[in-house]
Amino acid sequence: MADEVRGIVQGVTGGRVEEFREAEPSGEDQPEVSGVLEEFEDRDLSRFGRYIGLSAFPGDRAKLRHSAENLDAPDDVLADLDSLPDDQMFRNVVEIWHALGR
Repeated sequence: MADEVRGIVQGVTGGRVEEFREAEPSGEDQPEVSGVLEEFEDRDLSRFGRYIGLSAFPGDRAKLRHSAENLDAPDDVLADLDSLPDDQMFRNVVEIWHALGR
């Protein structure tokens, strides 16, 4: 254990000891790692997704709004759904979130 923390204790950074802390890059056959949401964005997305039932997917704006109304969505969620493009189909909440520019 002393060897594993020697770089930290002695102030030497970037040694081989800390290679295990770095994420390995994606392989050729693996998808790229997506970005991580900030804490407040994660909460907002989760709150938004609570008011859209799984049966609404895939769905357009009207189907999503109908689902949100059935789940008693607050006015701000309904307003967001109303601002979505009418002719686009959404497969999940993340696609809706991106279409809203968030």
